[in-house]
Amino acid sequence: MFWRLVFVLLILTVDHGNSTLMPKIGTEPSVGSGQLQNSFLPGLDNLTTTAKEGEVVEVENVMMTGVLHPSHYPARRAATVVQHYLNTRYGSPYRWVFLSTVHKGSAEDVTDIGRKYHLELTVQDTISNVSGRCSAELVFPEGAEQGAPQVNASCDELLQSNTTAQEEVFYQQHIASNNPVSGDNIPDSHGHMEPTMKPFWHLGGVASSFIMLRESNESTMYNMAQVANFTQLETENNQLRFQYHVLLHEMVSQEIIHWKLLVTWSPAEGVKVLQTELQPKCHCEVPPNTTK
Repeated sequence: MFWRLVFVLLILTVDHGNSTLMPKIGTEPSVGSGQLQNSFLPGLDNLTTTAKEGEVVEVENVMMTGVLHPSHYPARRAATVVQHYLNTRYGSPYRWVFLSTVHKGSAEDVTDIGRKYHLELTVQDTISNVSGRCSAELVFPEGAEQGAPQVNASCDELLQSNTTAQEEVFYQQHIASNNPVSGDNIPDSHGHMEPTMKPFWHLGGVASSFIMLRESNESTMYNMAQVANFTQLETENNQLRFQYHVLLHEMVSQEIIHWKLLVTWSPAEGVKVLQTELQPKCHCEVPPNTTK
């Protein structure tokens, strides 16, 4: 009896010592709530745990297959990549999409391809507040040079909000302007911005999605934190052109990553990112943020 008890205790001890904690993402602030959705995501504090006083141990990032819990990190990480994909397809100064809810998800390992996710989610346009339910497939490629995730999403309800009139007014206002627009620290250190700066903030967020989609993998989770500055450039081929310097928040590592982007936009051609340049690392605090 004694040796049986010792054996059971030994098994429990080894099992506990090898256990890992699956990070869980809590409920995000709702779009338009005034909370700092882009710069803070509840639940990521579970990526580390204290073993002893003064000693912090990194928790292993467990990649799950099979049915995923909709509110946990693997499903929401993949759904956030879908959010960036939708912005690259449909975004404008008057349409900027955020993840609202993951309804269900699953993942499978596909030989010689990578990890494939199947997702049902709802996204919301932060400007019009129109929501749409989407079905998406997402593949994180495997291998040393993984490349960008491959996304296929169907989200017809998202296009119900008509932004044509607002976009045309904005375009005509700036296409022939003799006073190129510029701005910096959007939002400012208190999380505020001038109403006239909001379309440029939205455009910077949409343009940042091109970078965040390209750079995403199974160990990252990105959102834009701030437009450090932007400058309107001379119009070419009927496209508004802007130089942006944006701060991206990688929420797993808590790094603030600086990128410079050359961005063009017109109602007819949509948003295009022509050039990108990664800037030197900055050990900065996460700037205050806003969703509108």
